[in-house]
Amino acid sequence: MRTSKFTETPIIATLKQADAGVPVKDVCRQVGISTATYYQWKSKHDGLEASELRRVKELESKNAKLKRMYAELALDNAAMKDLIEKKTLGPARMREAV
Repeated sequence: MRTSKFTETPIIATLKQADAGVPVKDVCRQVGISTATYYQWKSKHDGLEASELRRVKELESKNAKLKRMYAELALDNAAMKDLIEKKTLGPARMREAV
């Protein structure tokens, strides 16, 4: 996923500027974004301060990392269970398998 060239502070400032009464089209033209981008930002970040937004992003990244770790461990666990459930080979059959 492509990273945004805008950080939390300019996003919040843009939203506050539009809330102050400046027309959305003018704000978008000043910042250099489309109105669709503005409304996406508004749906995601409206009502948040920059520090809160930073915290939300940190928590989202930590959550994604934990989900990846869980998926990896779940696969390892399933593979180990399969190994335990299988009938073990005797020494003669092990030599044949190798």
